[in-house]
Amino acid sequence: MKIIGFNFTKISAEKKKNKMNKPSLNVEIKFTDLEKEKVDFLKSDDAIKISFRHLLNYKDPDAKKEELLGEVNIEGNIVITTEKEESKEIFKTWKKKNLPNQLTISLNNFILKKCSPKTLQLQDELNLPTHIPIPRISPKNN
Repeated sequence: MKIIGFNFTKISAEKKKNKMNKPSLNVEIKFTDLEKEKVDFLKSDDAIKISFRHLLNYKDPDAKKEELLGEVNIEGNIVITTEKEESKEIFKTWKKKNLPNQLTISLNNFILKKCSPKTLQLQDELNLPTHIPIPRISPKNN
């Protein structure tokens, strides 16, 4: 499998509450659609477009009723090329709304690599807690 294309189709972020005391953070990646893709520069028709959603939710862990404090939602597409047999296996497992495990791991890592910088920027602009630790410089102890 090779990734030959990537694009965002939707980027949204919302802060619903100004005060957030240690919210719980949930990151979810879902694959929403899968279809054959015609790519002009490829001789074969074995390109696959996979649609995804990367969702980050902020919730109040102490609230009795689950309350959404904020969210960052990014949607997009990844285009991959595969061998014929691998392509058949992908479409076979997609009938159950799953993807092969190794493909899922590779795509999740790629999505995180592409979405995390955008997410950090949106979190900063909305003053939301970051979902990954930011490196810090501290004084040297002698």
